[in-house]
Amino acid sequence: MSGTVLVVALGALFLISSAAFADTATSTSAETTAQKQAVLENQLQQLEGQIDQYETQITADEKKGTSLTSEINQLNAEIAKVNLQIQATNLTLQEINGQITSTESQIVITENSIADKKMVVADLLQTLYQNDQVSGVESFLENPQLSDLWEQVQNISLLEANLNADVTQLNTLTGQLQDQNQQLATSKTAAASAAAYETAQAQQISGTKSEESQILSETKGEESAYQTLVVKTKATATQIRNQIFQLLGGGSLTFEQAYQYAEVASQATGVDPALILAVLDRESALGQNVGQCSYQTAMSPSNIPIFLQIVQQLGLNPSDMMVSCPNSDGVYGGAMGPAQFEPSTWELYASSVAGITGDNPPSPWSNADAFVATALYLKDAMQGCVASYSTTAAQERCTAAKYYAGGNWANYLWTYGEAIVEQAQTFTQDIATITNTNS
Repeated sequence: MSGTVLVVALGALFLISSAAFADTATSTSAETTAQKQAVLENQLQQLEGQIDQYETQITADEKKGTSLTSEINQLNAEIAKVNLQIQATNLTLQEINGQITSTESQIVITENSIADKKMVVADLLQTLYQNDQVSGVESFLENPQLSDLWEQVQNISLLEANLNADVTQLNTLTGQLQDQNQQLATSKTAAASAAAYETAQAQQISGTKSEESQILSETKGEESAYQTLVVKTKATATQIRNQIFQLLGGGSLTFEQAYQYAEVASQATGVDPALILAVLDRESALGQNVGQCSYQTAMSPSNIPIFLQIVQQLGLNPSDMMVSCPNSDGVYGGAMGPAQFEPSTWELYASSVAGITGDNPPSPWSNADAFVATALYLKDAMQGCVASYSTTAAQERCTAAKYYAGGNWANYLWTYGEAIVEQAQTFTQDIATITNTNS
């Protein structure tokens, strides 16, 4: 009887002390990480302000019209802007690496807590087992006083209650560990994207400098020679209309067909068609695998029932509908069609899409539905970005990052977000060319 009480007491004490230690360690680690992140975020805000100034200057140079002076000024501003973007990417990478370190520490603490609680549960189970081996007669003979027997029954009840509580805590910790591992995988993906994009930014600077040198070399600083060069190198409307537009989720259209879908979606939502096109453009996905895996191997368990309901409503065979693959760090795939919506996200927008396109139910694999879905999501994401940023480029960068990474968007401002903005600017020029000419 006294042994039972001792096990219960020690188990409770052990759990309380280990939980307090884990909470203290986690709290201290969180405070340190938060302080470092605050410093980095402050530095990022300062850089973003400087980048906004260069973007304003670039836009002003574009509005002045095509001249040699404005072209050179614009190229110099772009070089300066990208240099600042490299600094911003470096700061983002530092912040992500800090998140990775913090998460790895949390994982170790959680794993240790799980191991400790497993030991306590094992001890409690062993004590319960030993008590179960004693029959009622034996208990009465060992405890002739009814008060003693009643105390033992109470101790066993307490033991069982503690066991249930410990098992519940163990399950909670296991769930936390799974979440932390998923968070770690996501952060590692963000870090890889940041590192890769930093290299691309350096190449962009080199390319811009080469372009500037070539322009000056061919024109020898003369405006008339520059205007001749512009006419010679400018793409025709026919070329732009017929160029192949690769959809993010696989498949292709001519640029003009893609623009027509984007224009319909833009009219319904108010989102710039160039931004819609940039998001749906395959090359902006930073190498993401967009549609070569089965839902059974790629999709998160929570999304599978929703996916099966979507394909059933559409009369499709789920085994035939390929979705995005998990990445190398273990982050789930399962995104569908050109818009690359996860089933749970598509479910949120399906009725709104149907209201615009008339397709009921709408299909994630339909171009018309996918373009509208993308525009609707971008419209929602942009609301918070407009409140946080002053320039159009910064707002669209934020919006694109939210489209790609949801709540983890801040880690993708200078990778996915900036890539989308640059692509949208190119598409804006292409759209202007095919809409302002009869050729």
